[in-house]
Amino acid sequence: MSAITLGSGAQQFSLRSELILAPLDGYGDMPFRLLCQEFGSGANYIPFIGAEELLATSPRLHKRIDFSKEERPVILQLVGNHKYRILQAAHRAEDMNVDAIDLNLGCSAKGVSSRGAGSGLLRDPRKIELLSKQLVEELTIPVTAKIRLGWDASEMNYLTVARILENAGVQMIAVHGRTRMQGYKGDANWDAIAEIKQQASVPIIGNGDIKAADDIPRLIAHTGCDAVMIGRAAVNNPWIFQRRDRIDIPGQEVLDTIHHHLDLMCTFYGETRGLTLFRKYLTGYLEPYALPRTSMLPMLTCTARSTFNSLLASLDPASLTLPSAPGFSLS
Repeated sequence: MSAITLGSGAQQFSLRSELILAPLDGYGDMPFRLLCQEFGSGANYIPFIGAEELLATSPRLHKRIDFSKEERPVILQLVGNHKYRILQAAHRAEDMNVDAIDLNLGCSAKGVSSRGAGSGLLRDPRKIELLSKQLVEELTIPVTAKIRLGWDASEMNYLTVARILENAGVQMIAVHGRTRMQGYKGDANWDAIAEIKQQASVPIIGNGDIKAADDIPRLIAHTGCDAVMIGRAAVNNPWIFQRRDRIDIPGQEVLDTIHHHLDLMCTFYGETRGLTLFRKYLTGYLEPYALPRTSMLPMLTCTARSTFNSLLASLDPASLTLPSAPGFSLS
């Protein structure tokens, strides 16, 4: 597959690879993005930033929007339903020197979609047209978008929405092969992603049901997509960007990666907060082994790095083996 290049002139950039970490709300912070980048992710999305949040510049937002120059290309994903505020926020993001703005048309969370933002915007193609055109016209950096197939099975307007975005000048479209009403249930519709790819002249990123390394070439072959976006499966298997399944990862490598990821967390957040926030990732790393509660609970509740290191050292790498299926995903 050829490299995806967006923008022009001084604003031009290329994705590092055809495998891309999805903009994971609650997980896609800078330490996790850097880790996945080391393993082969081709771009770093700053996920799910509300237009109003960015304009308010609250202190709590700082760590969510922070990024390092080593992460490039960096794409900031905006979510909202008010055109003027999204445009204002996009200009502010442009001033932050991100490489592109991604318009979130895919979030299925009820609190977002029910107010006409995220996948809720799919019910108003005219608004998508006006918004995407104005973003493209006013920004000097590329505009991309992430969509779902529609609101529900009766409103599958993905071809219309993809055409609107492309005609507006959006330079890349990521497609999650489910509707808003599906959420993450049922199978992703790869046929629909293939339909979009067949009509589009901009790069199309396929997303949905990548649970194991073998799913990557299957999605590419089925849809012809230009890249593959991986979300929930990456949380407990960042090695998937190396096209490796958890069953292939030796126990010692898992432990080494836990230490490395925690180092990144503590450097970014400070030891106390970094260790606390790392608990959700630790659960993902160790979940496949079904460790006894007596082993897990102390690691998930300790507040000192030295204590955590001792507890982790008590795990025998040889005992961290997977006797069953290679693919694991969060429900």
